Amino acid sequence: MSDLSLTAAWRAVRARGRTALIPYLTAGHPTPQASLDALRRVAVHADIIEVGVPFSDPLADGPVIQRSTFIALQQGMTVAKTLALVTEAKLERPVVLFSYLNPVRRYGLSRFLQDAVQAGVTGLLLTDLPAGGDAEVETALASSPIDLIRLIAPTTPPARIAATLAGARGFVYVVARLGVTGMSAGVAADLGETVARVRAATDLPVAVGFGISTADQARQVSRLADGVVVGSALVDRLEREGPVGAEAFLRGLRVALDEGAA
Repeated sequence: MSDLSLTAAWRAVRARGRTALIPYLTAGHPTPQASLDALRRVAVHADIIEVGVPFSDPLADGPVIQRSTFIALQQGMTVAKTLALVTEAKLERPVVLFSYLNPVRRYGLSRFLQDAVQAGVTGLLLTDLPAGGDAEVETALASSPIDLIRLIAPTTPPARIAATLAGARGFVYVVARLGVTGMSAGVAADLGETVARVRAATDLPVAVGFGISTADQARQVSRLADGVVVGSALVDRLEREGPVGAEAFLRGLRVALDEGAA
């Protein structure tokens, strides 16, 4: 059986001299079957995959992701069905669940971690869990096989970065710009400074997300970071053009990143 840990994924990325491509898709969007198809298709081009757990109050997300999560919820998508989707997909890539704390708490923390491990989940990013925000959750994750991925915003001061990353594993997710998720016209001018502050505080790989929506933007970010996260643009393409269109979009980003590395 292949090693689907985040550590192994980053080791493979570095061995190939490439930038990790990390697509985000909302579980169950635009339909459960299309979601399954899309996950399998993007896995061909991805190094790590983020799967969003639909939540009724996604405050950190912009209109595209909000719409996708509401569509998924209307079709009955739940935490249990998200885990079942990951299990059925058999992606052969590390899977990071992207969730808010409330759905995990409602599901039951111990049950969630046990079922997530069983489903093949290797990482968890809790959007609304700041470092030190919930000792029970952080302690449980620290003793589980699932890596807790931390978010770092552009305004986070160096001392807070160090404190936030003290218990982090897997990689660090750097938010490219302030605000909610969504497509943007360009890469923030101070992104390089933010990434440099993070690198000074940790040896973990650094992935950048929020607002990356074009091949050119992905290439720019790849010069600064170890990984590029693409969410809203991919979710939008999936809704408009289906799984085939989503795969074509991600294939283009993969080519752009590989050309940038060359």
